Amino acid sequence: MYRNLSYSGKIFRATFMTLAVAILTPLVAAIFLLECPIEPQSISFLEPPLLTGVLEPNLKLRQAERLFEGQLVGPESIANIGDVLFTGTADGKIVKIEDGVIHVVATLGKPPCGTPEYEPTCGRPLGIRIGPNGTLFVSDAYQGIFKVNPVTGEAEMLLSSQTPVQGKKMSFVNDLVLTQDGRKIYFTDSSSKWQRRNYPFLIMEGTDDGRLLEYDTVTKEVKVLMVGLRFPNGLQLSPAEDFLVVAETTMARIRRYYVSGLMKGGADMFVENMPGFPDNIRPSSSGGYWVAMSAVRQNPGFSMMDFLSDKPWIRKIIFKLLSQDTVMKLVPRYSLVIELTESGSYRRSFHDPDGVVATYISEAHEHDGHLFLGSFRSPFLCKLNLQEV
Repeated sequence: MYRNLSYSGKIFRATFMTLAVAILTPLVAAIFLLECPIEPQSISFLEPPLLTGVLEPNLKLRQAERLFEGQLVGPESIANIGDVLFTGTADGKIVKIEDGVIHVVATLGKPPCGTPEYEPTCGRPLGIRIGPNGTLFVSDAYQGIFKVNPVTGEAEMLLSSQTPVQGKKMSFVNDLVLTQDGRKIYFTDSSSKWQRRNYPFLIMEGTDDGRLLEYDTVTKEVKVLMVGLRFPNGLQLSPAEDFLVVAETTMARIRRYYVSGLMKGGADMFVENMPGFPDNIRPSSSGGYWVAMSAVRQNPGFSMMDFLSDKPWIRKIIFKLLSQDTVMKLVPRYSLVIELTESGSYRRSFHDPDGVVATYISEAHEHDGHLFLGSFRSPFLCKLNLQEV
């Protein structure tokens, strides 16, 4: 009997080892032989701030109302002329929402659309602003900066992304903001290496080739204001137009660049070590700023990006084995909107843990006592009544 048990144990161990080898051999081979699409850089983070006080988790974003669900996809950024809203969508269109109806204003690219492969020709409007005389100014991730007539739909390219700036191409034109007189346009180029459709590569590689730029609409000159940024994203001029605040998404912080005054040309940190990864920044009626985040660094809790930040070798293995989409599905959904004071302190925060109502938010645009929440991939807008939260 014992001899039979011993024999059975040997058979089990042999079978287990055979299966383990059969499974692990191709996995190890893949790790060593497959090419990795990224060259991850080591990044250093401080311990995430505790989600306490004004940052304490709540369910306030779940009070938001979804609008036009299934009628528009990826309304990244929002602007308004009176009560008419404008946004850009994932199919390369600029649309207006008037009296509850969506109208196409302009199409910046050409079909087909709908998949990442088609984005470069379809176009992907990101930042949208209202300039002098009610003109729309739009940054397209692949094509450049446009001026769009909101009535006729006529679109004029002001700056092509194919134009090298100081020898570097603009592969990912992101957000923009104008001075009140419309002469200067400040904008971010998130990377000269990665396009918008590869933003997970940009984040997980930690690429530091992003730039802050200035375009003069009169002289047509382009200036580089800041370099070495890791995924520069949304930006906003101060009320006095003496400085810009710029989201550096990968680093979970907001930088400040002075465009006038005694500090002109200088830069410093506006908000360091944020509880999430900032996207667009827009003005709040209190004189501060709204910052949208679709991924957070939970503390207490676990932050995948923080864990992987100083382990580039793990990130390399991950992208050898998994696609971009698969990796992004592993990032927990958690929508967060923070209002900052004019000096960069936290004023209040609205949360939607697990992204139940407001998902993949990219921007919080304040208008008429409400926050309109844009998204880089959701098929709807959200509207939050500020008097009720």
